[in-house]
Amino acid sequence: MKERLRIKTERLLLRPLMMSDAEALFAYRSLPEVAQFQSWQPESIEAVIAFLKDNESTLLHTPDTWYQVAICLPDGMLIGDIGIHTLENDQLELGYTLSPSFQGMGYASEAVGAIVREAFSRWNTHRIVASVDPANTASIRLLERLGFRKEAHHIQSYWMRGKWYDDCIYAMLRAEYCLR
Repeated sequence: MKERLRIKTERLLLRPLMMSDAEALFAYRSLPEVAQFQSWQPESIEAVIAFLKDNESTLLHTPDTWYQVAICLPDGMLIGDIGIHTLENDQLELGYTLSPSFQGMGYASEAVGAIVREAFSRWNTHRIVASVDPANTASIRLLERLGFRKEAHHIQSYWMRGKWYDDCIYAMLRAEYCLR
C-alpha cells in the first residue's frame, strides 16, 4: 500500500507533489539562481509534468528511488520541495529546494527538520545524508543547524552541466539525533 505522506508543522504542510503543482514547481525550479546547485532544471512545463507523473508512480521507501515531497504553506501554496532518496540498509539521502521568494524565513529548516524527525522516529531510518556543493553556504548552515556533521569533501567528484564540481557529504545517525 502506498504511504500517503502528510506532515504538518507549525507553519507548513508537507505532502506528495501533485499534478496541480506543475506551474508553481516550474516557476521556481526553472530559475537560474535555483538551478545553480541542482542537478535538475526543467526546461519546459512538459518536463515538469513528466517528472510529476514519475513521482506519482513512485512509492515512498522504494529502494534506490527518489520521492519528491511538496513544501506548502497552510493554504496549500507550493513554496518548495524535498527529495527523499531511499538507499539500502535503512538509509536516506535528502535534497531540498525552496523558491527564492520564501528563502531566509526558516521554512527550509522547518521542512527538512520535519522529514528528519519522521525518518528517525517513524521510518526506522539508521542514517540520513545530504550532498551539498561547498559554495552553497546557506544549505550547509541549514544542515549544521539541524545537527548534521560534515563527513567528506570530495574534490571535483560531481559532473553536472559539462563541468566538475566539489561535493560535500553531511550526515546524521539516528543515535546522534536521539542524543539531541
